[in-house]
Amino acid sequence: MTVSLGIPLIKGRPDPALPPRPAGAPGLIDRFDREATDLRVSLTDKCNLRCTYCMPAEGLPSLPRDQALTADEIVRLVGIAVRDLGVRQVRFTGGEPLLRRDLVEIVERCAALEPRPELSLTTNAIGLAERATALAAAGLDRVNVSLDSLHAQTFLDITRRPFLDRVLAGVDAAAAAGLGPIKINAVLLPGVNDHEAPSLLAWALEKGHELRFIEQMPLDIGHTWSRETMVTAARVRELLADRFDLALADEPRDGAPAERFVARGRRDEAGLEGTVGIIASVTEPFCADCRRTRLTAEGSVRSCLFSHTETDLRDALRGGSSDLQVADLWRDAMWAKPKGHGMNDASFVQPSRSMSAIGG
Repeated sequence: MTVSLGIPLIKGRPDPALPPRPAGAPGLIDRFDREATDLRVSLTDKCNLRCTYCMPAEGLPSLPRDQALTADEIVRLVGIAVRDLGVRQVRFTGGEPLLRRDLVEIVERCAALEPRPELSLTTNAIGLAERATALAAAGLDRVNVSLDSLHAQTFLDITRRPFLDRVLAGVDAAAAAGLGPIKINAVLLPGVNDHEAPSLLAWALEKGHELRFIEQMPLDIGHTWSRETMVTAARVRELLADRFDLALADEPRDGAPAERFVARGRRDEAGLEGTVGIIASVTEPFCADCRRTRLTAEGSVRSCLFSHTETDLRDALRGGSSDLQVADLWRDAMWAKPKGHGMNDASFVQPSRSMSAIGG
């Protein structure tokens, strides 16, 4: 059973039938010897775009304000993560995190934590032009920008909003503020923008940004995703090979979701060179080396992007639990992390939440 936001009603501690978590384990380990050191924090489920692969044109009901984490609660949870649980990287996501009026304050307070985590932001960049300098001064290290097309009409068709110029201005402002290396996240849709793959890469290389193509995942609220129509990583490589030579990058992947390639341009792109990443969550999953833990905007832990259960930390905070007690709840949640997302299993069931509600 779900509510209108698609929020699972399965909350609390993991299945008691699981083998017990080892006593004294300091970090966020799971039963498969993975340790989560990368925290994704959703600051809001609100978004100012209506991307066709994420949500309906009319949008979705927003989380009631009193259910969303406050700035104090976010900073406390991030503090527990970096101080007690071994988290080293924190990325703020959404929805659209720039819609949080207190974003600069949250970044500044998290940058003051000891040990200081690496802080990044995943954003659609609408409004980033006005806030990039302040975010950099507050301690933000870099940004990831979601951008699926460089053509105004295609951007409008995908996002249902005519804001391409604002996104590009935000990217330029982030670069000027030193929020690099800037990563551009692009989802290709068949017959819509897949033909733009080489042009997107050429633009990113010219600008000095790193483009990352992300396979469309089954996280749309309408559950219209189809494996048969998605643009696969193999197809992305084919599209790029028309104008670029690709060679697997030498450096180890080290738990990163993107497989990175060195791209060298040919013909009109001759002289262009840099890296491009492909995140193939569906066709070439990397679950065996996943190092991520996630907090939703209302303070629930998700051990996997495709989880059907969550562990509520917000009520623990508001109920007077100590940091150590909250840390133990978090450890229990991650101990129960599944071996993989199971998208290639016949029994796979798409999560009821959309990406905007989960956080990227």
